[in-house]
Amino acid sequence: MMRSVYVFGYVAALLMSHSAGAVSYPLPPDGSRLIGSVQTITVPQGNTLPLEAFAARYGQGLSNMLEANPGVDPFLPKAGTQLVVPQQIILPPTVREGIVVNVAEMRLYYYPPGSNSVEVLPIGIGQAGRETPRNWVTTVQRKQMGPTWSPTPNTRRAYAAEGKTLPAFVPAGPDNPMGLYAIYIGRLYAIHGTNSNFGIGLRVSQGCIRLRNDDIKYLFDRVPEGTRVELIDRPIKMTTEPDGSRWVEVHEPLSRNRAEFESTNKVPLPISAAQRMQLINEGAGAELERRSGMPVKLGN
Repeated sequence: MMRSVYVFGYVAALLMSHSAGAVSYPLPPDGSRLIGSVQTITVPQGNTLPLEAFAARYGQGLSNMLEANPGVDPFLPKAGTQLVVPQQIILPPTVREGIVVNVAEMRLYYYPPGSNSVEVLPIGIGQAGRETPRNWVTTVQRKQMGPTWSPTPNTRRAYAAEGKTLPAFVPAGPDNPMGLYAIYIGRLYAIHGTNSNFGIGLRVSQGCIRLRNDDIKYLFDRVPEGTRVELIDRPIKMTTEPDGSRWVEVHEPLSRNRAEFESTNKVPLPISAAQRMQLINEGAGAELERRSGMPVKLGN
């Protein structure tokens, strides 16, 4: 169990609840897409836990925590450090139905039918060169408990190039990279578990979508075959709320090639010069550079 931490800021329990394997938010009213609130926690004295442990406790991926807390040591956050938990989110700009995956922010949204809520889970996605699909609508084709894995020849060659040996067949079990549950979408891809939680919020898979084991079990038990699944790539999300306030949420875009992936420079945001200037005029210039992955109110 993770050691206790001191929680400050908003009383987030009034706005969201932690269920087994997801952070559940009530859906906002029509015309609104802003949900949740930010938390601040303090790393306890004598901490021996990596940032991933804090991310897992609060339903975040490692990338979400790194965006919100630049400069924090991901392997051993210093005792007394205040960590921002980015639990305030702008919902993706698409239908509130089934599963929506925004690969840019490495989050999966599940809208249970008839529940008036949304379940948000962090994910790991495909490596540069083995990308998770983007801009794709499909369905849940089938589900499998105890999936096996047969790596493609290309995958085995890629591992061999790194001096690693990958068998042609990996049986079901705790050592399988697909974990204990798989939800197959389309013909070639799956939403599945993992045998390495540190990869949640990172680009580590062969193109499939990884979840922590509790999270995939949560989805597996609730998502029926035939459920609509949409994958999008939106590093910038915006909303104008019913009170007239405007908000922007900016994530670091996914690199499009190996050179970008290995560079220390920021990946360019996929917006035109005119769109950039409009956002700067609305007061978003600092956030376009900062890319905190959290909603920022524009204007005043």
